[in-house]
Amino acid sequence: MVNVNDIKNGMTVEDEGNIYQVLEFSHVKPGKGAAFVKAKLKNLRTGAIVEKTYNSSMKLGKANVQRKPMQYLYQAGDNYSFMDMTTYEQVELSKDQIGDDLKYLKESLEVSLVYFGEELIGLNLPEKIDYVVTDTEQAVKGNTSSGAQKDATLENGMIVKVPLFINEGESIIISTDDGKYVSRSK
Repeated sequence: MVNVNDIKNGMTVEDEGNIYQVLEFSHVKPGKGAAFVKAKLKNLRTGAIVEKTYNSSMKLGKANVQRKPMQYLYQAGDNYSFMDMTTYEQVELSKDQIGDDLKYLKESLEVSLVYFGEELIGLNLPEKIDYVVTDTEQAVKGNTSSGAQKDATLENGMIVKVPLFINEGESIIISTDDGKYVSRSK
């Protein structure tokens, strides 16, 4: 058990039979009444993000989750195959288990599968992923207003806004937090 005053970002906790990852939290001490903790939590089974308020004396169960490094192999229908790189064991996840993270998958991408005991509850992507630009329009000369951007199609089919100087065949880095262009790859 862990006191709600001791939770930290990234920590996994159990509450009401659900497993949550703490995204944000704040301690609130109003002028009148008891102190409390407001937390923004991600349900690791469903991917839903909820906000909860806890009395500062409350305790939550500490959820011990294991992360196994895996490599994405291929898609077969609505199932996606991943391989443990040490044992070569393969695991399949459904489209629903992956959720919104599906748009970031590309062959040979290394991810972490998240287990709670024996239960597979999802996957964690790297914070930033390299992609090759497969299609983009040419920049128009004179169209150089500050922060000008254009659409680019990536190797996995995802479309993102990139600066005008990015061309087809270049490698760029995309953030998995918001799906936005970060920089060129080195």
